[in-house]
Parts: sequence; structure tokens; C-alpha cells
Amino acid sequence: MKLVDIGANLTHESFSHDLDEVISSAESAGVNHIILTGTDLESSQAAHQLGLKYPKYFSSTAGFHPHVAASLTDSNMEQIRQIASEPQVVAVGETGLDFNRNFSPKQEQLESFEQHLQLAADLQKPVFLHQRDAHDDFYRLLVKYRPKLVGGVVHCFTDSEQALMSYLDQDMYIGITGWICDERRGSSLQQMVAKIPRERLLIETDAPYLLPRTLRPRPKSRRNEPKYLPEVLNTIAQHTGRSVESIALDTYDNARRLFALP
Repeated sequence: MKLVDIGANLTHESFSHDLDEVISSAESAGVNHIILTGTDLESSQAAHQLGLKYPKYFSSTAGFHPHVAASLTDSNMEQIRQIASEPQVVAVGETGLDFNRNFSPKQEQLESFEQHLQLAADLQKPVFLHQRDAHDDFYRLLVKYRPKLVGGVVHCFTDSEQALMSYLDQDMYIGITGWICDERRGSSLQQMVAKIPRERLLIETDAPYLLPRTLRPRPKSRRNEPKYLPEVLNTIAQHTGRSVESIALDTYDNARRLFALP
């Protein structure tokens, strides 16, 4: 069984002391490829460098997360364009809107998101998208640019069934994380995951965040890792009535298709 983790933040400082061990553990768990998430200029550069160091195992994205949209400058955006143009970089983002925390003002989030959508259209690479409590504005811009885009994934999907269906109507892929393993806040996602078409489903850890709460025994560390991706897979199988093997095959093929992985 081969898996692709489409979103892991392995440039995070929590992995600085044991990255080789993390990679080895992920491989042992069946994770065949990892896409490293760029969330600002520094992490996008670092993710790309890791992709060059481990070209068979890592790809990456390049972009500014909505939390840091206020720090995006024209110079930054030009550098993101240069990084995103590299073959090892398979998507533009993480980009989108987050009105839950509003770490950046709404207007600056909107401007940053639109710049990333235009960049993805220019480069003809998929978008790696983030949306929280911002569906209406997010969807308006997505629809505006969708005819120019080659595709994309709504990463770490946690929204309503209505939002889910609207993204599927735009032929977006849907990324499922350990959120679905959370009995407290993941129950609605558990109920709707079966409605995601098998050709649109992707899985991810968002490591080091969103450690699956269903892991037994519970890890001593709260740091999530790609090696725990099978737990996301198992939980999806539980709530869809499908086999682990079939979901693994579908999500592997979907990731290769969307991100043009070798």
C-alpha cells in the first residue's frame, strides 16, 4: 500500500532535530511521497530546498498563508513566483482566507489570495487552498479564477456540506486531515466524507498539527507526523464503508494526477 501525504509542514522547527528519522518512519508506514507546505517566503524556500535534497520523496508548494497575508510585499510575491516556477514545486499556496482568527486584515487576505490565484493561472499549476469561516468571499474569487486554473485542493476541509458541494462543483479536490479523527469537532466531517467522490479525495497530516485523537496508544508527543497518515485513512474507511486498500489506491492516484507527480 502506497500513500501520498499532500500536506506536511516539515520545515517547522519541531522537525529540525530528527527529520531523517521522521522520513524513515513515514516510509515504514507506507507513505510513498510527501508534499511540503510553503506558508511564507522562508518556509517556501526551505521546502523547495528539501525537495531538491530528497527529490524522489518530497515535492513542495510555495505561497503565503492567509495568517501572514499582511506581510506579503511585491518583492515577496516575485520571489514566490520564482520558487513556484521550479519543477520540484507542484502547487501555489498555501493560500486562501481565514476569517476565524483574522491574523491579517480581511482586505489584505483578499488581495493576497487573488495574487496567488493569478500566479497559479500564469504558471498553470494547481492551488493549495485554505478556507476557514470565509466561504462566501473565498468561493467568489475561486469561481472568478476557476476557468484559468488547472485545478486545486481545498486543504484540511472542515466546513459544511453546502461548502463541500460548492467546491466539488468547481472540480476541486478535497483534503482530509486528522480533523476527521476528532470525536469532538470532527463529527460533521465524519458524516459527510462519504459524499466526496472517490476521484476527488486526498489525504494529509498537516504535520505537526492535527495529531489524530484516535491513535492508540496515544503518542507521548503531541507532534503529528506523516507516519500517522494511515490513521486518517483508517478513519475515512470506517465512515465510508470502503476498504482501506481502495481508498489508499484512489488517493494515491488522485495526488499523482493533480500534482503531476512522477
